[in-house]
Amino acid sequence: MKNWVQILLRSIGLFFITFASIRIMGKRQIAKMTAFQFVHYTVIAILAALISVNMIENLAFGLIALFIWILLPIALDYLSLKSKWIHDLVNGKETILVKQGKVMEENLSQVRLTGEELLRELRSNNAFNLADVEFAVMESTGEINILLKSEKQPVTSYDLGKKVSPQSEPQTVILDGNILDEPLSNRGLNQGWLTTQLKALGISLDNVFIAQVDSSGDLYIDLFDDSLQISQPKVKELLYANLEKSQADLLSFSLETDNKKAKAMYSNNADKLEKIIKKLEPYLLH
Repeated sequence: MKNWVQILLRSIGLFFITFASIRIMGKRQIAKMTAFQFVHYTVIAILAALISVNMIENLAFGLIALFIWILLPIALDYLSLKSKWIHDLVNGKETILVKQGKVMEENLSQVRLTGEELLRELRSNNAFNLADVEFAVMESTGEINILLKSEKQPVTSYDLGKKVSPQSEPQTVILDGNILDEPLSNRGLNQGWLTTQLKALGISLDNVFIAQVDSSGDLYIDLFDDSLQISQPKVKELLYANLEKSQADLLSFSLETDNKKAKAMYSNNADKLEKIIKKLEPYLLH
């Protein structure tokens, strides 16, 4: 058999072997790999390349070496799930760099990290002042995570004692000028509703690059023609404004009428609507 045919067949076979093995090993980003994971992925790639170009002439020996480097990491990953000791041995343990606002110099030396490198990593986590950091830890992947001091953390709706509406992922209903039916049905909508929205905005379907519907029913549109400006509809804000207007109208009617029975009815309904508005406010405005 000619050499180029051997290389072709080997390359095709090894492509599917390495593809299957990487899928079995799981999804990992390169930046999130431990040193051990990086080494065994690299060795697998090198072995596959050497076998593919016939640098390892004995195919059987090459495949044995390749399968050892594929199967052993899979076995160790399985054992790591069962034993924390094996997990720490294979993947390493996290190292505390800052504790209660104090830098742990011995731990810095242990992970070969200088003070300047620590400050750089803190800045990459938006902590430009060391005094703002309560806790920092280096994970086994080399990534550094930090916890800011409580008074330096961003204020959340929970801190303010306010409720906010739950959010779900937006559904892309138009992509490259094509309507996507499944995301529309996930929102309980159809093409008729979408066509009506586009017509109200004076937009043609073929000019829409991306359109998404969020959990509130608001439609966000990005056009191919960036020179065109469109007003993005705000369903929740419009509903809130209409409720407030209705409540104001009821109060106005109660003040304008001389009929005591009608005045009491308008005033009572205005109070009820005000309570409803207060309950809906977190869902309509946040």
